[in-house]
Amino acid sequence: MKTRVITAIVAILLFFPFVIIGDWPFYLVMLLISTVGLYELFKMREMNKYLVPTVFAMILLWVLLLPAIDALAMIKLAQQEILSGLVMLILGYTVLVKNKFTFEDAGFMIITAIYIGLGFHYFIEAQRTGLEYIFYAIIVILATDIGAYFSGRYFGKRKLWPEISPNKTIEGALGGIILATVLGVIFHLIFPVHNSLLIVGLVSMLASAVGQVGDLVESAFKRYYHVKDSGRLLPGHGGILDRFDSWLFVFPFLYLIQFIA
Repeated sequence: MKTRVITAIVAILLFFPFVIIGDWPFYLVMLLISTVGLYELFKMREMNKYLVPTVFAMILLWVLLLPAIDALAMIKLAQQEILSGLVMLILGYTVLVKNKFTFEDAGFMIITAIYIGLGFHYFIEAQRTGLEYIFYAIIVILATDIGAYFSGRYFGKRKLWPEISPNKTIEGALGGIILATVLGVIFHLIFPVHNSLLIVGLVSMLASAVGQVGDLVESAFKRYYHVKDSGRLLPGHGGILDRFDSWLFVFPFLYLIQFIA
């Protein structure tokens, strides 16, 4: 626990100044973090040995992020055309190497690039929209983690999904949702993020549940590929995906329901 706390404090001190500053320093940090996250998934499935399609998938990831920072204005092709071309290149590579790199491998690379790319795309968009939305979402996510941990520890009896995450309980999940809803509403009262308190409460509740789904998705990846953590970059936490798994679901969700617009 001590290592986790120290790592979290150091990460906050290093990361959040870039979030507040914004612009190119922030965008470059997000490109770096998302690239590391994608590489962690490739390594989890032992696909980092496929250099050429890995490069294509990395570019696909960057293109998903780049529209948020207006970089595509420098080139004439539209985002959809570039993404389609990259998908065809990844699929075409299966033919070039005579199926040593399979259609299943190609599908995994494309889906994971979209999964991580869209998650961080909407995080970048939230930063551009207003810092209050960034901090609101992060408070909901952190409150969910804290509430779930303590509720599960002291009241947890019924397992939530033991095949995927043996330590998570239904009581813990509910505790996380309750604390996230309370702190989300309190944050809104200080830094308004919507014109309806009722909507903020409902969205906080749903975002907490969605964040837990994101956490379980990452747990399912690790369970399937028989790894404890997605990486070793963050002592006590694991890898980038171990820390950002809920973020990758919560920020797209907030845009999907047009809470952030």
